[in-house]
Amino acid sequence: MLEKMGESKHERLIEEFEALTKDAGRVQIETLRRILELNGEAEYLQSFGLGGRTDPESFKACVPLVTHPDLEPYIQRITDGEESPILTEKCVTTISLSSGTTGGRSKFVPFNDELVKSTMQIYHTSFAFRNREYPIMNGKALQFIYSGKQFKTRGGLTASTATTHVFRCDQFKNTMKDIMSQCCSPDEVIFGPDFSQALYCHLLCGLIYSEEVQFISSTFAHGIVHAFRTFEQIWEELCDDIREGVLSSRVTVPSVRAAVSKLLKPNPELADDIYRKCSRLSNWYGVIPELWPNAKYVYGIMTGSMELYLKKLRHYAGDLPLVSSDYGSSEGWIGANINPLLPPESVTYAVLPDIAYFEFIPLREELEEQELGNTGSTIVFKELNPVGLTEVKIGEEYELVFTSFAGLYRYRLGDVVKVKGFHNSTPELQFMCRQNLLLTINIDKNTEKDLQLAVVEATKLLADEKIELIDFTSHVDLSTDPGHYVIFWELSGEGSEDVLRACCDRLDLSFVDAGYASSRKVRTIGPLELRVVRRGTFHKILDHHLGLGVAVSQFKMPRCVNASNAKVLQIMCNNVVKSYFSTAFC
Repeated sequence: MLEKMGESKHERLIEEFEALTKDAGRVQIETLRRILELNGEAEYLQSFGLGGRTDPESFKACVPLVTHPDLEPYIQRITDGEESPILTEKCVTTISLSSGTTGGRSKFVPFNDELVKSTMQIYHTSFAFRNREYPIMNGKALQFIYSGKQFKTRGGLTASTATTHVFRCDQFKNTMKDIMSQCCSPDEVIFGPDFSQALYCHLLCGLIYSEEVQFISSTFAHGIVHAFRTFEQIWEELCDDIREGVLSSRVTVPSVRAAVSKLLKPNPELADDIYRKCSRLSNWYGVIPELWPNAKYVYGIMTGSMELYLKKLRHYAGDLPLVSSDYGSSEGWIGANINPLLPPESVTYAVLPDIAYFEFIPLREELEEQELGNTGSTIVFKELNPVGLTEVKIGEEYELVFTSFAGLYRYRLGDVVKVKGFHNSTPELQFMCRQNLLLTINIDKNTEKDLQLAVVEATKLLADEKIELIDFTSHVDLSTDPGHYVIFWELSGEGSEDVLRACCDRLDLSFVDAGYASSRKVRTIGPLELRVVRRGTFHKILDHHLGLGVAVSQFKMPRCVNASNAKVLQIMCNNVVKSYFSTAFC
């Protein structure tokens, strides 16, 4: 009876989503009206002379497109404790932090109850569609989730990552119960101050409840990969804990130790079963379904920079499906994965038209002829005007613009998306990359996606040596003349000199940007350099960011290390064991 009630609730959610997306244009107009009516007296909106108007035309004519630096002075006043309505009418009491892994410092973003509400809406919606394809029973989820540290701003506001705010709210627990996704681990583990101890306890609790686990998840794919790389090293210790019913001495945080010890009882039979299963695995292939036989899928963000980890994740998952979770950012949510059968490389996100007001800047470059007085005319590139949610075209790429209930208006998110189709009248987006250039020296323009494609192409040469790429990042070295690209690799084993030199050349040749290739040929960009770093280097990068207060749940490995991120660059450079320069354009 309870299961049928749950099924009917999830079907009702799908029906509501269908109704919203059938009239996405009208819903968007209504969503913008609600945002502007709620915040019409805010100083920011008042300054642009909207005069109470809430229609899209007036909004776009009066309010400019902005990036985060444009809003920083307003957000700084909020964090300093100014209580006047600055970005929103309702006083902001909570600040969200971006991970800061790309630029070297976190961005501060207003966080409010509306963002909590939209988070739960996304969770419920995507689960309803997911559960149609992969129905689960009432059980538990092995979730590798971690809370970040909270602190008070100078003005007394609570600041932390968006995921931390969500994990700490009552709605999160209620939602996890509703969607049958309650975590194996007690809260003390999720909110524990030590990441390594929390990871150990997540694995232990997952094994204790191995028969009840319905799926395995983490915020990002690398969180699951890191968990099982760690499992390879500590599985025998975990077996000992279960056999004896005594928690390892490595767990020293009193609250965590007490909470997990309550769950741990001597269970030699389970310990022997785990030991037997692990011993017969071949290179840990399929460890997840082997140890969690009732798991239906593996779940987490698997797009963008996470695609690097998919090969290893599939190795651990065996035949279990990989399901990519939903599309959002520190600033807010965009869309839900309503096609969970799609592989992560092809996943799309249906935009929820009532969650924010969306605009899309076309990334097709428009040519415009300009008169230059007596000198004649010239052709220049012109940025196209944004279009609305229902006006985008299939196959086109756009930069996403976002107006939220939390005080961000016409905010350029910096994400590049491609429209793959429509669900009713709302677009289904594929995340492509971040808009900002990672690598540029001369006239070259290479994005995160360009870098990732080059790395994927070059690592094909490692296959015959049975070596895996564990992680990578990049750097533009301007200390040489001319400047050149530096790619850092951490490998699972030692590659031969010939293969690594070939990898270096292949990397150089795989940047297909015309500006890069032509600059290399005329030597205005120097030979690409491949630097191989010792094992564990990228874990040091993680530890560095954790020390700065970044939550593991929000951590993304920076794919380019700028000179401003001096500490991370120093860690990378201090751990180089081999270096190669490309001969591809000689």
